[in-house]
Amino acid sequence: MSSSTAKHDVFQAIADPTRRKLLQLLSEQEMPVTAISRHFPISRTAVSKHLRILSEAGLVKEQRVGRETRYRMQPEPLEELRSWLAYYERFWDNKLNALKRLVESEHQAESQPAGPSLVEREAGQSSKKG
Repeated sequence: MSSSTAKHDVFQAIADPTRRKLLQLLSEQEMPVTAISRHFPISRTAVSKHLRILSEAGLVKEQRVGRETRYRMQPEPLEELRSWLAYYERFWDNKLNALKRLVESEHQAESQPAGPSLVEREAGQSSKKG
Protein backbone atom coordinates (compact mmCIF):
# COMPACT_ATOMS: atom_id res chain seq x y z
CA MET A 1 0.00 0.00 0.00
CA SER A 2 1.58 3.30 -1.02
CA SER A 3 1.68 6.23 1.35
CA SER A 4 -0.69 8.20 -0.87
CA THR A 5 -3.42 5.55 -0.53
CA ALA A 6 -2.78 4.61 3.10
CA LYS A 7 -5.56 5.32 5.58
CA HIS A 8 -2.95 6.24 8.18
CA ASP A 9 0.38 7.87 7.51
CA VAL A 10 3.62 6.97 9.22
CA PHE A 11 3.44 9.98 11.55
CA GLN A 12 -0.05 9.05 12.75
CA ALA A 13 0.94 5.43 13.13
CA ILE A 14 3.96 6.07 15.34
CA ALA A 15 2.25 8.78 17.38
CA ASP A 16 0.93 6.16 19.80
CA PRO A 17 3.42 4.69 22.32
CA THR A 18 1.84 1.24 22.09
CA ARG A 19 2.37 1.18 18.32
CA ARG A 20 5.98 2.26 18.76
CA LYS A 21 6.48 -0.63 21.18
CA LEU A 22 4.80 -2.97 18.70
CA LEU A 23 7.23 -1.87 16.00
CA GLN A 24 10.17 -2.41 18.30
CA LEU A 25 8.94 -5.89 19.17
CA LEU A 26 8.33 -6.80 15.53
CA SER A 27 11.71 -5.45 14.46
CA GLU A 28 13.28 -8.35 16.32
CA GLN A 29 11.13 -11.16 14.91
CA GLU A 30 7.96 -12.10 13.06
CA MET A 31 5.14 -12.96 15.48
CA PRO A 32 1.47 -13.98 15.57
CA VAL A 33 -0.99 -11.70 17.38
CA THR A 34 -1.34 -14.15 20.29
CA ALA A 35 2.40 -13.95 21.00
CA ILE A 36 2.44 -10.18 20.52
CA SER A 37 -0.49 -9.74 22.94
CA ARG A 38 1.48 -11.36 25.76
CA HIS A 39 3.82 -8.36 25.75
CA PHE A 40 1.08 -5.78 26.38
CA PRO A 41 -1.40 -5.12 29.20
CA ILE A 42 -4.23 -4.62 26.69
CA SER A 43 -6.66 -7.02 25.03
CA ARG A 44 -5.82 -9.00 21.92
CA THR A 45 -8.53 -7.03 20.11
CA ALA A 46 -6.79 -3.77 21.03
CA VAL A 47 -3.45 -5.15 19.83
CA SER A 48 -5.11 -6.17 16.56
CA LYS A 49 -6.46 -2.64 16.09
CA HIS A 50 -2.98 -1.19 16.60
CA LEU A 51 -1.55 -3.72 14.14
CA ARG A 52 -4.20 -2.75 11.58
CA ILE A 53 -3.20 0.93 11.85
CA LEU A 54 0.47 0.01 11.44
CA SER A 55 -0.44 -2.18 8.49
CA GLU A 56 -2.46 0.61 6.84
CA ALA A 57 0.59 2.86 7.18
CA GLY A 58 2.73 0.19 5.53
CA LEU A 59 4.86 -0.35 8.64
CA VAL A 60 3.70 -3.91 9.28
CA LYS A 61 3.09 -6.77 6.86
CA GLU A 62 0.82 -9.74 7.51
CA GLN A 63 1.44 -13.26 6.30
CA ARG A 64 -0.80 -16.28 6.75
CA VAL A 65 1.10 -19.31 8.01
CA GLY A 66 -1.28 -22.20 8.49
CA ARG A 67 -4.13 -21.04 10.68
CA GLU A 68 -2.37 -18.00 12.12
CA THR A 69 -1.45 -14.60 10.79
CA ARG A 70 2.08 -13.50 11.49
CA TYR A 71 3.20 -9.91 11.55
CA ARG A 72 6.56 -8.42 10.72
CA MET A 73 7.86 -4.89 10.60
CA GLN A 74 8.44 -3.14 7.26
CA PRO A 75 10.98 -0.37 7.96
CA GLU A 76 10.89 1.27 4.51
CA PRO A 77 8.08 3.75 5.33
CA LEU A 78 10.19 5.04 8.22
CA GLU A 79 12.47 6.61 5.60
CA GLU A 80 9.87 9.37 5.22
CA LEU A 81 10.14 10.06 8.93
CA ARG A 82 13.94 9.96 8.86
CA SER A 83 14.03 12.43 5.98
CA TRP A 84 11.68 14.79 7.78
CA LEU A 85 13.71 14.62 11.00
CA ALA A 86 17.00 15.09 9.15
CA TYR A 87 15.88 18.57 8.10
CA TYR A 88 15.44 19.55 11.77
CA GLU A 89 18.73 18.06 12.94
CA ARG A 90 20.51 21.23 11.86
CA PHE A 91 18.56 23.16 14.51
CA TRP A 92 19.55 20.68 17.21
CA ASP A 93 23.15 20.72 15.99
CA ASN A 94 23.23 24.54 16.08
CA LYS A 95 21.84 24.59 19.63
CA LEU A 96 24.28 21.91 20.80
CA ASN A 97 27.22 23.73 19.20
CA ALA A 98 26.18 26.99 20.86
CA LEU A 99 25.91 25.22 24.23
CA LYS A 100 29.34 23.64 23.71
CA ARG A 101 30.90 27.04 22.94
CA LEU A 102 29.26 28.56 26.03
CA VAL A 103 30.43 25.79 28.34
CA GLU A 104 33.96 25.85 26.89
CA SER A 105 34.21 29.63 27.23
CA GLU A 106 33.02 29.44 30.85
CA HIS A 107 35.52 26.67 31.53
CA GLN A 108 38.35 28.75 30.03
CA ALA A 109 37.33 31.75 32.11
CA GLU A 110 37.34 29.65 35.28
CA SER A 111 40.71 28.05 34.52
CA GLN A 112 42.50 31.36 33.84
CA PRO A 113 44.03 33.03 36.89
CA ALA A 114 41.80 35.78 38.11
CA GLY A 115 43.12 39.30 37.93
CA PRO A 116 43.09 41.60 40.93
CA SER A 117 39.66 42.20 42.44
CA LEU A 118 38.01 45.58 42.22
CA VAL A 119 39.02 46.34 45.81
CA GLU A 120 42.63 45.38 45.09
CA ARG A 121 42.69 47.52 41.94
CA GLU A 122 41.25 50.53 43.74
CA ALA A 123 43.72 50.05 46.58
CA GLY A 124 46.59 49.93 44.07
CA GLN A 125 45.39 53.12 42.34
CA SER A 126 45.06 55.00 45.62
CA SER A 127 48.59 54.00 46.71
CA LYS A 128 49.96 55.30 43.40
CA LYS A 129 48.26 58.66 43.97
CA GLY A 130 49.54 59.08 47.48
